[in-house]
Amino acid sequence: MIREADATAGMHTVRILGISGSARRGSYNTALLVEAQGLLPEGASLRICDISDLPLFSQDAERSPPEQVVRFKREVEEADALLFAATEHNLTVTALLKNAIEWGDRPPGQNSWNGKPAAIVSASTSMRGGARAQLNLRQMMVDVNVYPINRPQLMIGNAETAFGPDMRLVDGKTRETLKQVVQALVDWTRRVGGGAPSG
Repeated sequence: MIREADATAGMHTVRILGISGSARRGSYNTALLVEAQGLLPEGASLRICDISDLPLFSQDAERSPPEQVVRFKREVEEADALLFAATEHNLTVTALLKNAIEWGDRPPGQNSWNGKPAAIVSASTSMRGGARAQLNLRQMMVDVNVYPINRPQLMIGNAETAFGPDMRLVDGKTRETLKQVVQALVDWTRRVGGGAPSG
């Protein structure tokens, strides 16, 4: 299921695709993407893409991928920018997110990620807030030719105290940082041309 929020004002809409590394109900990282939908600047939209239905990547299937992979690659290609919520498992990104990155990069010559501006946020019950997952994801971005912003950074530690029972951020400063991340992503996308109107 894809949820969408828009804020437009007579300009080309920068279409952001949000990708969470967690399929867990009550995921703090997915909640960050939902929160970001309410903090969009003018001229931006954010869709949250569900990657939980992607099968395990296999080179045997990359030339004739199943429909959900075709759909996913199309959504990435149609987006102007990417917002990753990088869940951390075992000091790195989740298998769910790594699997999506592999499908998006294959087959050779059909890299759906190529040239996309991006930003990364993360939340974790650990004190580090997913910092190692963010670093690992940045390494992968080099290989798939994605251009992430460097600052501002958002890594929410002790996430169980950062979100209320309604899965909304309870700290105003954290919400403001998330807003700045989304604004910086939109600005960066327009600067590198990802959000420029065609023609």
